[in-house]
Amino acid sequence: MRKLYIIGVGAGDPEQVTMQAIRTMNLVDVFFFLNKGDAKDDLLRIRKEICDRYIEQGMYRAIEVTDPERDSSITPYSARVEAWHLERALIYEGLIERELGEEDCGGILVWGDPSLYDSTLRVIDQVLKRGNVQFDYEVIPGITSVQALAARHKIVLNGIGESVCVTTGRQLAATGLPDNTENVVVMLDGNNSYKSLTDPDLHIYWGAYLGTENEILLSGKLGELAETIEATRAEARKRNGWIMDIYLLRKSDL
Repeated sequence: MRKLYIIGVGAGDPEQVTMQAIRTMNLVDVFFFLNKGDAKDDLLRIRKEICDRYIEQGMYRAIEVTDPERDSSITPYSARVEAWHLERALIYEGLIERELGEEDCGGILVWGDPSLYDSTLRVIDQVLKRGNVQFDYEVIPGITSVQALAARHKIVLNGIGESVCVTTGRQLAATGLPDNTENVVVMLDGNNSYKSLTDPDLHIYWGAYLGTENEILLSGKLGELAETIEATRAEARKRNGWIMDIYLLRKSDL
């Protein structure tokens, strides 16, 4: 039966790719790359560099297809994402059917880890549920941007006996800081939602392009850094055409 490997490759540093991921990549006959356009060409380039660096024989094919954009006219947000996932599912269904022989292995390289704020597993499950193409799949974990952020700032994510919450900028803007959680990791914050927080004791550990040549790190009291982070983020996005960033909020500086 066809087999698909969904492989976490870390936050951007090729040296964060695990030995398990490297071994698995060397089994793959065809890699599927979703191209997000010229503005995000770096994301595709890094994936290809990882393949070139770690695949020993080089006997693989790489198939590029255009990643569909979310339809901003669809509301609510959940329906918009579901429609986008279906478009992706149809793309992967066609790729698997056309490009994978009955005994071939396909590969999808996922930023960070496939289990954390990534749609690939949901999309692949949707392909299987449609029932038009049969295959088995396996998930290879990767180092998340959460781990990379903590490592680059040389911090632990939690104090002794404390909890950690991982959420999104959309949720932070809607509800504020979660209750009963001392440490909050925020991902996918395209609107600088941290600016709405007014607690003078909040500290922020922010990072962008973690593990890449464009990496930026800032940390300190949120009230003193909020404007700097916003300006830095805007300038970096303009310069590079895209940005991937993440931050940790906590009430005390450990």
